[in-house]
Amino acid sequence: MSLTGTIQTARSALNAAQIAIQVAGNNMANAATPGYSRQVANLVPIPGPRSDPFHIGRGVGVGSVERKLDEALRARLRSGISDEFGAAKRVALFNQLEGVLNELTDFDLSTQLNEFFNTWSEIASVQDTQSVVIEAGSELANFVRTMRQDLHGLRTQIGAELTNAVVRADELLDDIASINKLIARTEVGPSEANTLRDQRDRLIDELATFMDVTTIEDGQGNLDVLVGSAPVVLAGNSRGLDLIYEEIDGERVPFVVVESDQERLPVTSGTIGGLISARDGTIDVAIADLDQLSAQIIFEVNKLHATGTNAGGFTVSDTDQQIPLPDRSLAYNDPNNQTFSDLPYAAENGGFYVNIANDSTGSTDQVWVDVDLDGLTATGAQGFADDTTPEDIRAAIDAIDGVNADFSPDGRLSVTADPGFAFSFSDDSSGVLGVMGMNAYFVGTDAKTIAVRPDLINDPKALAAGRIVDGQLVENATSIEVAHLQETAFAALGNRTPAQFWIDRVQNVATAASTANSDAEAAQIVRESLEAQNAAVSGVSIDEESINLLTFQRQFQGAAQLITVADEMYQTLLGIL
Repeated sequence: MSLTGTIQTARSALNAAQIAIQVAGNNMANAATPGYSRQVANLVPIPGPRSDPFHIGRGVGVGSVERKLDEALRARLRSGISDEFGAAKRVALFNQLEGVLNELTDFDLSTQLNEFFNTWSEIASVQDTQSVVIEAGSELANFVRTMRQDLHGLRTQIGAELTNAVVRADELLDDIASINKLIARTEVGPSEANTLRDQRDRLIDELATFMDVTTIEDGQGNLDVLVGSAPVVLAGNSRGLDLIYEEIDGERVPFVVVESDQERLPVTSGTIGGLISARDGTIDVAIADLDQLSAQIIFEVNKLHATGTNAGGFTVSDTDQQIPLPDRSLAYNDPNNQTFSDLPYAAENGGFYVNIANDSTGSTDQVWVDVDLDGLTATGAQGFADDTTPEDIRAAIDAIDGVNADFSPDGRLSVTADPGFAFSFSDDSSGVLGVMGMNAYFVGTDAKTIAVRPDLINDPKALAAGRIVDGQLVENATSIEVAHLQETAFAALGNRTPAQFWIDRVQNVATAASTANSDAEAAQIVRESLEAQNAAVSGVSIDEESINLLTFQRQFQGAAQLITVADEMYQTLLGIL
C-alpha cells in the first residue's frame, strides 16, 4: 500500500469516527426525550483493490445510521398500551357509577324502598296518615328520577368523551399519513429518516391509547395502520374516522366507522373501546335495571290501589293511560295496539268486579267484568279478534246500573257514578285496571317518568287505603297488601323481591368494578414489563454511550496519529529525493 493509500485509510477512519461520535452525542442529548429510539452507526470495512495481493482493505466506512428497535416488541407494547388505557377508562367509569348508585349508605335506593313500604305498614295501623304515604311515594319517585338523570348524565358524559376521542384519533391518522409522505420523499437511497420515524412512532403510540391498532410497512418507508383487518391509513392517505349512532331496540348505540365508506371498526380496547364497553355494558344496563324495577313497582302498587277504596267509595275515577281512538278497538295484547304493546307490563286473562253501592237502600251489588286475553279466536286459531279491547271494558262497565263509562277527549277511560251511587273495583285477576292506571297511585312507566298522581298530592284523602274483602270493606287492607309487596317475589324481577333485585344488580356492578380494577392492574404490569423490554432495546444508556464516545475518540486519535506518521514518512521520502 502506498503512503497516499495509508492517508486515505486514516481519512476514512477519521470520517467514520466523527460520524460515530456525532451519533453517540445525539443519543446522549436525547437520553430523556420521550419516544426517542437509540441510533447506531453501523461501521463496515472498505475492501481493498483486487490488485492488492494481501487484501488489506482501504479503511472503514459508515454503512448506515439506524434505530435500534424490535418491531414485534413495539407491536406488543402498543397492544399493551391499548389494553391499559381501555381498562383504566372502565375503572374510572365504574367508580363514577358506584358513586351514583351510592349503595350501602343511608341515602341509597334500598333505603328509600324500605322507607316507602314501611310507611304503608304504618298507615295500616294508624289512621289519618294518608299524607305521609303520599309524601313517601313522592320521595321515592324523586329519588329514582334523580338517580336516572345522574345515570343519563354519565352516559351523556361518555358520549362527549367518545366524540372527543374519535376526533383526536382522526387527527392522529392525518398526521401519520402526512409523515408517511415526508419519509417516502426523504428516504432516497439506503439512509433512513430516523427523526421522522421516531415522530411517527410517537403518533402511533398515542393512537394506541385510543384504540387497538396494528401496522405494516410497505418497503417504501410508508407505514399502513389497521384496526382489526380494516386499514385506516394507507401510505400517505388517511381514510378518516367517524362516530355514528344507530337505533337498536330503542337505544342509540355508538359505532366507530371509517369515514370514507362507513365500514365499522372492531374497537375493543384503548380509551374508545373502554368508553363504548362501559356505556353499553355498564351504564345502559344500570339504566335498564332501574327502569325495570321502577316499572314493576308502579304496576304492582297501581294494581292494588286500583282495586282499593275507602269508606265512601268513589263517585268518579279515571285512568292515567291515554288511549287514542284507533287503539280502543284493538285488544290489549294485540301487537298493533301501540298504547299497550310498548309497556313494560301487560294485562292477562282474568277479570274484575265492579262494586256498586246504593246509598238509598244501603245495598252493594257486585258485577263481574270478564277479560279475555288468550290470543285465540272463537275457532281456536291464533289471533286477537275475539280478545278484550279497551272499548269492551268501557261498554261492560257502562252497562252496569248506577255507573257510566266513557272516554274523555284526551283518551282517558272515565267511570262516573249516578247520583246516589258509589263504586269501587276489586279482585282484578287480569291486571287490566293497573295497566290502564285506573285510580292510579303512581303515574309513568319507568324511572324517568315515575311520580305520584298529582290529584293524590292535592287531596291525600283520596288515597284508597281500604278494599273489599269477602264483600266487606276492610279499611286498611290495601295498605297491608302494598306493604307486603316488599316481601313478594315477582316473576318480572327474576322471582326476587324489589330489594333483592336491586341488591343483586348493585352487586353485579361491584363485581364488574372489581374485575375492571384487576384487569387494569394486570394491564399496567404487562405494559410496564413491555416498556422495560423496549427500553432495553431502544432506550439510551448514558454509561454505554460514554464508552462508545471514548472508543470512537480513541479511533479518531489513532487515525490522526496514522496521518501524522504517514506525513512524516512522506516528508522523509521527499527529503531523500
